[in-house]
Amino acid sequence: MDFLSKFYFNYRRIIKTIQIYLLLAGPGLIVMIADNDAGGITTYAATGAKFGYNLIWFLILLGPVAYFVQEMTVRLGAVTKHGHAEAIFSAFGSFWGWFSLCDLTLVNWLTLVTEFIGMTAGLAIFGMPPVLTVLIVICIMMAIVVSGRYWTWEKLTMVLCLVNLIYIPAAFLVHPSLDQVIHNGFIPNFPGGFNGELFFFLMANIGTTIAPWMIFFQQSAVVDKNMKEKDIPWGKFDTVVGAIFTVLVAVFIIIVTGTLLKGMDVESAAQAAGILMGVHPWVGTLLAIGLFDAGFLGALCIALTSSWAFGEVFGWAHSLNYKVKEAIWFYLFYFFGLATAGCVVLIPGAPLVLITLFVQVVAVTLLPAALVFLIILLNNEEIMGKYKNTLFDNIANITIVTVIIVISSLYGISTLFPNMFG
Repeated sequence: MDFLSKFYFNYRRIIKTIQIYLLLAGPGLIVMIADNDAGGITTYAATGAKFGYNLIWFLILLGPVAYFVQEMTVRLGAVTKHGHAEAIFSAFGSFWGWFSLCDLTLVNWLTLVTEFIGMTAGLAIFGMPPVLTVLIVICIMMAIVVSGRYWTWEKLTMVLCLVNLIYIPAAFLVHPSLDQVIHNGFIPNFPGGFNGELFFFLMANIGTTIAPWMIFFQQSAVVDKNMKEKDIPWGKFDTVVGAIFTVLVAVFIIIVTGTLLKGMDVESAAQAAGILMGVHPWVGTLLAIGLFDAGFLGALCIALTSSWAFGEVFGWAHSLNYKVKEAIWFYLFYFFGLATAGCVVLIPGAPLVLITLFVQVVAVTLLPAALVFLIILLNNEEIMGKYKNTLFDNIANITIVTVIIVISSLYGISTLFPNMFG
């Protein structure tokens, strides 16, 4: 085979590979990028303003952590053809099933509130009244999900994922010092020493990078997309790509606020965007647009996660491939979650900033229980067969659970005994 023939053969093989990936891409990319939701953007912005570049290394470590957790849902969904809520009820019985579902419902609803906080705050910078934002957002989200096809919903959501990458060019506009980013950000360090404040930020960043809703969402999406066991390698690759992008976005947000707002006590991404409007209008505008998109994308996925879970448990038709009249309870529950969360934002005097950061900590506190269920399911050979966890998978995931429990415990101890860590 001559050079041109080889080139043409390899070119066609590459194009075919890309086409296959684009056909199967979606659940991993969406769950990872949607994880950079309004609460996440606020957490990263506050982290950069408080600690500068110093915790970039910690966020980079969270990328592989998120992948190890989420790739298990790909295998579990493709093998069992069941969503996570249904899998827990089947394997552990109704007591633990209801515990898991109530856990998910609480965290999801609180997180939905933070998404509306981010959306209303982001558009308020441009003069949009919160009431109008809530009404328009709910109408658009309902229109997106009632199309009657998972494929349509997925492609529209992936467009929103592209907008979430707006923080990457924003970081280049602030002209950060590459030497400082590498020296301060990539060498592990604990700025200010071990104390309750640092633990709070570490927990908030874990909570916004790995959340219980993500486990339920990706598994249900894999099932709704009708992925097979042969598609598992592609699902894993999709999750890797998503994990890379979620870390990139987080790092670039920290670079933006760490460069322009270092040393400031920033309570929210909206506040950071407002301040940046006066310092660098273009960066402030990009941050505000990104905050709205992050909230919209997060709300779209989280509300759907709850609907999928309740549909699985109660036996409702629970697929985006059904029309509204075929799955009325599925869509009503979706609307109910959005409407009630949106109303909280409109309550005068509600402590919205405190809610946003608090939810991230609550999420990471409840995360170990969700991870334990997942690990046990993935070690059940009767359920998983040859796709069960390997020794390496178990070591990695048990380490993740242990670290989260340790950090949560240290945070609790530092709160009760603030002088213990100096």
